[in-house]
Amino acid sequence: MMDSDAHEKRKGDLILTSPKQDLKHCKVKVSSGKHYVCGYCAAFTNIVITFPIQKVLFRQQLYGLRTRDAVLQIQKDGIRNLYRGILPPLMQKTTTLALMFGLYEDFSSLLLMHTNSPELVTRSVAAILAGTTEALLTPFERVQTLLQDYKHHDRFTNTFQAFKVLRPYGIREYYRGLIPILIRNGPSNALFFGLRHPIKQCLPETKTYSANLINDFVCGGLLGAMLGFLFFPVNVVKARMQSQIGGEFISFGKVFTTIWTERNGKLTHLFRGAHLNYHRSILSWGIINATYELLLKLF
Repeated sequence: MMDSDAHEKRKGDLILTSPKQDLKHCKVKVSSGKHYVCGYCAAFTNIVITFPIQKVLFRQQLYGLRTRDAVLQIQKDGIRNLYRGILPPLMQKTTTLALMFGLYEDFSSLLLMHTNSPELVTRSVAAILAGTTEALLTPFERVQTLLQDYKHHDRFTNTFQAFKVLRPYGIREYYRGLIPILIRNGPSNALFFGLRHPIKQCLPETKTYSANLINDFVCGGLLGAMLGFLFFPVNVVKARMQSQIGGEFISFGKVFTTIWTERNGKLTHLFRGAHLNYHRSILSWGIINATYELLLKLF
Protein backbone atom coordinates (compact mmCIF):
# COMPACT_ATOMS: atom_id res chain seq x y z
CA MET A 1 0.00 0.00 0.00
CA MET A 2 2.84 2.33 0.87
CA ASP A 3 4.59 1.44 -2.38
CA SER A 4 1.40 2.21 -4.27
CA ASP A 5 1.06 5.60 -2.55
CA ALA A 6 4.70 6.41 -3.25
CA HIS A 7 4.22 5.47 -6.88
CA GLU A 8 1.17 7.72 -7.15
CA LYS A 9 3.09 10.55 -5.45
CA ARG A 10 6.01 10.24 -7.86
CA LYS A 11 3.53 10.11 -10.74
CA GLY A 12 1.84 13.25 -9.44
CA ASP A 13 5.19 15.00 -9.04
CA LEU A 14 6.04 14.13 -12.62
CA ILE A 15 2.80 15.62 -13.87
CA LEU A 16 3.44 18.79 -11.91
CA THR A 17 7.08 19.26 -12.88
CA SER A 18 6.87 18.47 -16.59
CA PRO A 19 4.82 21.57 -17.51
CA LYS A 20 7.38 23.69 -15.68
CA GLN A 21 10.18 22.14 -17.69
CA ASP A 22 8.25 22.73 -20.90
CA LEU A 23 7.66 26.33 -19.94
CA LYS A 24 11.38 26.73 -19.26
CA HIS A 25 12.26 25.54 -22.77
CA CYS A 26 9.56 27.73 -24.31
CA LYS A 27 10.87 30.71 -22.41
CA VAL A 28 14.35 30.19 -23.85
CA LYS A 29 13.01 30.06 -27.41
CA VAL A 30 10.72 33.09 -27.07
CA SER A 31 13.23 35.30 -25.25
CA SER A 32 16.05 34.49 -27.67
CA GLY A 33 13.87 35.41 -30.65
CA LYS A 34 13.46 38.99 -29.53
CA HIS A 35 17.24 39.36 -29.15
CA TYR A 36 17.61 38.81 -32.90
CA VAL A 37 15.01 41.48 -33.71
CA CYS A 38 16.42 44.01 -31.24
CA GLY A 39 19.96 43.46 -32.52
CA TYR A 40 18.81 43.94 -36.13
CA CYS A 41 17.00 47.22 -35.40
CA ALA A 42 19.88 48.57 -33.30
CA ALA A 43 22.32 47.91 -36.14
CA PHE A 44 20.07 49.56 -38.74
CA THR A 45 19.79 52.74 -36.66
CA ASN A 46 23.52 52.87 -36.12
CA ILE A 47 24.55 52.31 -39.76
CA VAL A 48 22.35 55.07 -41.15
CA ILE A 49 23.72 57.60 -38.64
CA THR A 50 27.43 56.73 -38.66
CA PHE A 51 28.14 55.58 -42.26
CA PRO A 52 29.83 58.84 -43.42
CA ILE A 53 32.21 58.71 -40.43
CA GLN A 54 32.97 55.07 -41.15
CA LYS A 55 33.83 55.98 -44.75
CA VAL A 56 36.41 58.55 -43.64
CA LEU A 57 37.89 56.00 -41.25
CA PHE A 58 38.10 53.36 -43.98
CA ARG A 59 40.11 55.67 -46.25
CA GLN A 60 42.55 56.27 -43.39
CA GLN A 61 42.91 52.56 -42.71
CA LEU A 62 43.49 51.70 -46.35
CA TYR A 63 45.81 54.55 -47.38
CA GLY A 64 47.23 55.84 -44.08
CA LEU A 65 45.77 59.31 -44.72
CA ARG A 66 45.36 62.06 -42.18
CA THR A 67 41.77 62.84 -41.18
CA ARG A 68 41.71 66.10 -43.14
CA ASP A 69 43.04 64.44 -46.29
CA ALA A 70 40.51 61.61 -46.02
CA VAL A 71 37.63 64.10 -45.61
CA LEU A 72 38.86 66.13 -48.60
CA GLN A 73 39.07 62.95 -50.69
CA ILE A 74 35.45 62.09 -49.85
CA GLN A 75 34.35 65.68 -50.54
CA LYS A 76 35.99 65.38 -53.95
CA ASP A 77 33.95 62.22 -54.61
CA GLY A 78 30.81 64.34 -54.18
CA ILE A 79 27.58 64.00 -52.19
CA ARG A 80 26.32 61.47 -54.74
CA ASN A 81 28.96 59.00 -53.59
CA LEU A 82 28.68 59.74 -49.85
CA TYR A 83 26.43 56.77 -49.16
CA ARG A 84 27.97 54.63 -51.87
CA GLY A 85 28.49 51.17 -50.41
CA ILE A 86 25.90 51.49 -47.64
CA LEU A 87 23.82 48.51 -48.83
CA PRO A 88 26.43 45.83 -47.92
CA PRO A 89 26.85 47.11 -44.32
CA LEU A 90 23.07 47.45 -43.98
CA MET A 91 22.70 43.83 -45.09
CA GLN A 92 25.78 42.60 -43.26
CA LYS A 93 25.75 44.61 -40.02
CA THR A 94 22.05 44.25 -39.34
CA THR A 95 22.29 40.50 -39.83
CA THR A 96 25.61 40.30 -37.97
CA LEU A 97 24.33 42.10 -34.89
CA ALA A 98 21.10 40.11 -34.98
CA LEU A 99 23.25 36.96 -34.91
CA MET A 100 25.64 38.42 -32.36
CA PHE A 101 22.96 39.12 -29.75
CA GLY A 102 20.60 36.29 -30.68
CA LEU A 103 23.16 33.49 -31.01
CA TYR A 104 24.90 34.63 -27.84
CA GLU A 105 21.66 34.17 -25.92
CA ASP A 106 20.90 30.84 -27.63
CA PHE A 107 24.41 29.41 -27.19
CA SER A 108 24.48 30.62 -23.58
CA SER A 109 21.16 28.91 -22.82
CA LEU A 110 22.22 25.64 -24.46
CA LEU A 111 25.63 25.54 -22.80
CA LEU A 112 24.29 26.48 -19.37
CA MET A 113 21.70 23.71 -19.65
CA HIS A 114 24.07 20.98 -20.84
CA THR A 115 27.43 21.77 -19.21
CA ASN A 116 28.69 22.21 -15.66
CA SER A 117 31.38 24.77 -16.49
CA PRO A 118 31.53 28.11 -14.62
CA GLU A 119 29.09 30.64 -16.04
CA LEU A 120 31.89 33.04 -17.02
CA VAL A 121 33.58 30.34 -19.12
CA THR A 122 30.28 29.20 -20.63
CA ARG A 123 29.23 32.68 -21.67
CA SER A 124 32.69 33.44 -23.07
CA VAL A 125 32.51 30.32 -25.23
CA ALA A 126 28.99 31.29 -26.33
CA ALA A 127 30.25 34.76 -27.36
CA ILE A 128 33.17 33.27 -29.34
CA LEU A 129 30.84 30.81 -31.10
CA ALA A 130 28.49 33.66 -32.00
CA GLY A 131 31.39 35.72 -33.37
CA THR A 132 32.68 32.79 -35.42
CA THR A 133 29.23 32.24 -36.91
CA GLU A 134 29.04 35.92 -37.88
CA ALA A 135 32.09 35.38 -40.10
CA LEU A 136 29.84 33.53 -42.56
CA LEU A 137 28.73 37.01 -43.68
CA THR A 138 32.27 38.02 -44.72
CA PRO A 139 31.23 38.50 -48.40
CA PHE A 140 29.18 41.57 -47.45
CA GLU A 141 32.12 43.12 -45.60
CA ARG A 142 34.33 42.22 -48.58
CA VAL A 143 32.08 44.02 -51.08
CA GLN A 144 31.72 47.03 -48.77
CA THR A 145 35.51 47.41 -48.80
CA LEU A 146 35.62 47.38 -52.60
CA LEU A 147 32.80 49.93 -52.94
CA GLN A 148 34.43 52.33 -50.50
CA ASP A 149 37.82 52.20 -52.26
CA TYR A 150 37.92 55.04 -54.81
CA LYS A 151 40.25 52.97 -57.02
CA HIS A 152 37.27 50.77 -57.89
CA HIS A 153 34.73 53.54 -58.53
CA ASP A 154 34.96 53.11 -62.30
CA ARG A 155 34.88 49.31 -62.20
CA PHE A 156 31.44 48.87 -60.62
CA THR A 157 28.72 51.18 -59.40
CA ASN A 158 26.61 49.14 -57.00
CA THR A 159 26.59 46.19 -54.62
CA PHE A 160 25.15 43.64 -57.00
CA GLN A 161 27.66 44.52 -59.70
CA ALA A 162 30.50 44.10 -57.22
CA PHE A 163 29.23 40.64 -56.26
CA LYS A 164 29.03 39.81 -59.97
CA VAL A 165 32.61 40.94 -60.63
CA LEU A 166 33.91 38.59 -57.92
CA ARG A 167 31.96 35.56 -59.20
CA PRO A 168 34.49 34.39 -61.83
CA TYR A 169 37.19 34.16 -59.12
CA GLY A 170 35.24 31.56 -57.16
CA ILE A 171 33.72 31.38 -53.68
CA ARG A 172 37.09 31.78 -52.01
CA GLU A 173 37.39 35.34 -53.37
CA TYR A 174 34.25 36.36 -51.46
CA TYR A 175 35.96 35.27 -48.24
CA ARG A 176 39.24 37.11 -48.77
CA GLY A 177 40.17 38.62 -45.41
CA LEU A 178 38.39 35.92 -43.40
CA ILE A 179 41.30 35.32 -41.00
CA PRO A 180 41.45 38.86 -39.55
CA ILE A 181 37.66 38.80 -39.21
CA LEU A 182 37.86 35.57 -37.18
CA ILE A 183 40.70 37.02 -35.08
CA ARG A 184 38.55 40.07 -34.37
CA ASN A 185 35.04 38.65 -33.93
CA GLY A 186 35.46 35.93 -31.31
CA PRO A 187 37.63 37.77 -28.74
CA SER A 188 35.81 41.09 -29.18
CA ASN A 189 32.45 39.40 -28.60
CA ALA A 190 33.73 37.67 -25.47
CA LEU A 191 35.04 40.96 -24.07
CA PHE A 192 31.89 42.89 -25.02
CA PHE A 193 29.43 40.52 -23.36
CA GLY A 194 31.75 39.83 -20.46
CA LEU A 195 32.36 43.48 -19.56
CA ARG A 196 29.05 45.09 -20.52
CA HIS A 197 27.23 44.54 -17.22
CA PRO A 198 30.25 45.11 -14.92
CA ILE A 199 30.90 48.48 -16.59
CA LYS A 200 27.26 49.51 -16.23
CA GLN A 201 27.33 48.58 -12.55
CA CYS A 202 30.23 51.02 -12.07
CA LEU A 203 28.13 53.91 -13.41
CA PRO A 204 25.95 56.01 -11.08
CA GLU A 205 22.72 54.31 -10.05
CA THR A 206 19.73 55.46 -12.08
CA LYS A 207 16.15 55.95 -10.98
CA THR A 208 14.57 57.23 -14.18
CA TYR A 209 14.00 55.65 -17.58
CA SER A 210 15.97 58.32 -19.46
CA ALA A 211 18.92 58.14 -17.08
CA ASN A 212 19.09 54.37 -17.54
CA LEU A 213 19.11 54.90 -21.32
CA ILE A 214 22.05 57.29 -20.95
CA ASN A 215 23.89 54.71 -18.87
CA ASP A 216 23.34 52.10 -21.59
CA PHE A 217 24.71 54.55 -24.16
CA VAL A 218 27.78 55.37 -22.05
CA CYS A 219 28.42 51.70 -21.25
CA GLY A 220 28.18 50.59 -24.88
CA GLY A 221 30.15 53.57 -26.13
CA LEU A 222 33.09 53.15 -23.76
CA LEU A 223 33.28 49.42 -24.35
CA GLY A 224 32.98 49.75 -28.12
CA ALA A 225 35.67 52.45 -28.22
CA MET A 226 38.05 50.32 -26.16
CA LEU A 227 37.55 47.24 -28.34
CA GLY A 228 37.73 49.29 -31.54
CA PHE A 229 41.12 50.68 -30.50
CA LEU A 230 42.38 47.27 -29.36
CA PHE A 231 41.54 45.56 -32.67
CA PHE A 232 42.29 48.56 -34.92
CA PRO A 233 45.49 47.07 -36.46
CA VAL A 234 43.55 43.90 -37.31
CA ASN A 235 41.02 45.97 -39.24
CA VAL A 236 43.85 47.80 -41.04
CA VAL A 237 45.17 44.44 -42.29
CA LYS A 238 41.65 43.32 -43.21
CA ALA A 239 41.03 46.46 -45.29
CA ARG A 240 44.26 45.91 -47.22
CA MET A 241 43.53 42.24 -47.85
CA GLN A 242 39.97 42.89 -49.01
CA SER A 243 40.83 45.78 -51.32
CA GLN A 244 42.52 43.30 -53.69
CA ILE A 245 40.62 41.54 -56.47
CA GLY A 246 42.13 38.29 -57.72
CA GLY A 247 45.74 37.25 -57.45
CA GLU A 248 47.59 35.53 -54.63
CA PHE A 249 46.02 35.07 -51.21
CA ILE A 250 48.68 36.60 -48.98
CA SER A 251 48.76 35.57 -45.33
CA PHE A 252 47.76 37.85 -42.48
CA GLY A 253 51.36 38.03 -41.23
CA LYS A 254 52.81 39.02 -44.60
CA VAL A 255 50.21 41.72 -45.17
CA PHE A 256 50.85 43.13 -41.70
CA THR A 257 54.61 43.17 -42.36
CA THR A 258 54.08 44.96 -45.69
CA ILE A 259 51.92 47.66 -44.07
CA TRP A 260 54.39 48.03 -41.21
CA THR A 261 57.25 48.58 -43.71
CA GLU A 262 55.24 51.01 -45.84
CA ARG A 263 54.50 53.12 -42.77
CA ASN A 264 58.14 53.26 -41.74
CA GLY A 265 57.73 50.87 -38.84
CA LYS A 266 55.98 53.49 -36.74
CA LEU A 267 53.14 52.42 -34.48
CA THR A 268 51.54 55.85 -34.70
CA HIS A 269 51.27 55.46 -38.49
CA LEU A 270 49.69 52.04 -38.09
CA PHE A 271 47.07 53.62 -35.83
CA ARG A 272 46.21 56.44 -38.22
CA GLY A 273 42.49 56.87 -38.02
CA ALA A 274 42.33 55.25 -34.57
CA HIS A 275 41.26 58.50 -32.91
CA LEU A 276 38.39 58.89 -35.37
CA ASN A 277 37.52 55.23 -34.88
CA TYR A 278 37.50 55.84 -31.11
CA HIS A 279 34.99 58.67 -31.40
CA ARG A 280 32.94 56.79 -34.01
CA SER A 281 32.84 53.71 -31.79
CA ILE A 282 31.62 55.73 -28.83
CA LEU A 283 28.74 57.02 -30.93
CA SER A 284 28.16 53.77 -32.83
CA TRP A 285 28.21 51.30 -29.92
CA GLY A 286 26.47 53.79 -27.68
CA ILE A 287 23.59 53.87 -30.19
CA ILE A 288 23.65 50.09 -30.60
CA ASN A 289 23.65 49.28 -26.89
CA ALA A 290 21.11 51.93 -25.92
CA THR A 291 18.76 51.04 -28.81
CA TYR A 292 19.11 47.33 -28.11
CA GLU A 293 18.34 47.67 -24.40
CA LEU A 294 15.46 50.07 -25.13
CA LEU A 295 13.84 47.69 -27.62
CA LEU A 296 14.44 44.76 -25.30
CA LYS A 297 12.34 46.47 -22.63
CA LEU A 298 9.57 47.23 -25.13
CA PHE A 299 9.20 43.60 -26.28
